[in-house]
Amino acid sequence: MSTTDTPTAAEQTPGPRMSRREVLQALSGLMMGIFVSILAATVVSNALPTIIAELEGSQSIYTWVVTAELLAMTASVPLWGKLADLVSQKLLVQLSLALFVIGSLVAGLSQDTTTLIVARVIQGLGAGGLTALVQIVMAAMIPPRELGRYAGIFGAVFAVATVAGPLIGGVIVDTSWLGWRWCFFIGVPFALLSILLLQKTLKLPAVRRRDVHVDWLGALLITGGISLLLIWVTLAGTEFDWLSGPTALMVGGSLALLALAVWVESRVAEPVIPLGIFRNRTVTLTVVASALVGVAMFGGTVFLSQYFQVSLGYSPTEAGLLSLPMIAGLLVSSTVAGALITKTGVWKRYLVAGGVLMTVGFGLLATIDAQTSIWVLGTFMAVLGVGVGLLMQNLVLAAQNDVPARELGSATSVLSFFRSLGGTIGVSALGAVLASSVAEDLAVLGSGSSAGGGHAAAPDTSSLPPEVQTLVQDAYGNATAELFLIATPLAALALVVVLFIREKPLKTTTSAERLESEAQLPLAH
Repeated sequence: MSTTDTPTAAEQTPGPRMSRREVLQALSGLMMGIFVSILAATVVSNALPTIIAELEGSQSIYTWVVTAELLAMTASVPLWGKLADLVSQKLLVQLSLALFVIGSLVAGLSQDTTTLIVARVIQGLGAGGLTALVQIVMAAMIPPRELGRYAGIFGAVFAVATVAGPLIGGVIVDTSWLGWRWCFFIGVPFALLSILLLQKTLKLPAVRRRDVHVDWLGALLITGGISLLLIWVTLAGTEFDWLSGPTALMVGGSLALLALAVWVESRVAEPVIPLGIFRNRTVTLTVVASALVGVAMFGGTVFLSQYFQVSLGYSPTEAGLLSLPMIAGLLVSSTVAGALITKTGVWKRYLVAGGVLMTVGFGLLATIDAQTSIWVLGTFMAVLGVGVGLLMQNLVLAAQNDVPARELGSATSVLSFFRSLGGTIGVSALGAVLASSVAEDLAVLGSGSSAGGGHAAAPDTSSLPPEVQTLVQDAYGNATAELFLIATPLAALALVVVLFIREKPLKTTTSAERLESEAQLPLAH
């Protein structure tokens, strides 16, 4: 039984809608929170070699410092979303920020890699809460018709944090009187300030439920199934072959856990993911499109950064700066489209345009090599960024506009979950393709594995002999282009999916007002 046919025991304490000034004040706390959570995920990228060396970790530990947070974040998003439908959203946002603070402090004080990985899991749980809850709280304050303008701000903050993280991390590590521990400490005062701002400025109608039951068994099965799948994607191709015994065990175990989760979720009164929401055509289509956008968002940043450093010979800081055209495209398109949607109430055209531009952007990037001009690259990346910016937030808007208010938290978190899941699987799978392609190219060219093919870390090309350096740069350039060639049909599929989404008028009431109205309607049997 899904929540669509269960009586809601919600009681609203109605209050006046927040003014635009009050919304902006509350948004300052929300945006600060999401900024530091994204910063935490990206700030360590340039600092990791220093961190792992000082803590005497291995290459596998290097991977797990990154993966641990991503696993915790992705797997916890559905549970946070469900809790948002049951208890105080304001309290949940503050709790997720508190978890982030605890994780950051423990990470910064870590004396060994085990403590650091545990701290990253705690950070990931906090980041998962923010990923799911910020957009849910925004919908509680702002009607869909006006949400576009503010969703553009969210996209801009996301873009700035994504590009600022590696740059800040590099500066911190290179500053002798700071050191790598400040990569974790730097977000703490901002997270604490965010908690205080939200306490003062966020005024949502109180939602109380009698007999609240959280489906902990379903949450455990979903978390276990997804975590096992993500661990497999992370390790396959490096620790063992994609087609192997461990693959069969891990994929089979994951599918079994998820199948059991579906069975449990279909029978409980308060499922973590109400299966009934997938009967909604808009939700199902936006979930598929969000997963494909996740591949674009993560793949575009991860592999382009490596391409800039290995193929073109730029430093990590320079590589971060070279990604600015894509970030600028994302920032401008999400902000402008949001304002236009608020003004006109029309939104599907921006999803379609985003799908077209994302496909074109990937197609253009599939033509790059080690000799491509940075100006040409910048143009290609800007096209991709504009496409992703038009799609990312507006998919959430389309879904939020088309579900009952009582399921808005679950629908929003499901979209965020599949976007993260698509990004994680996409990065791992495309990374395996990159490693294999580089190894094959270098073997054909006769440079051998010493130059950094296969499962080895990316080489420092400046330390290689000139003739080998050229071979390695060409190999990485060709392999990166191959990745974008693979991503192009995935982007085209996202466009096809978007074309089938029906445009519906944007509602003019907030989710809190809709929930109060729905609670007064007679229950359908």
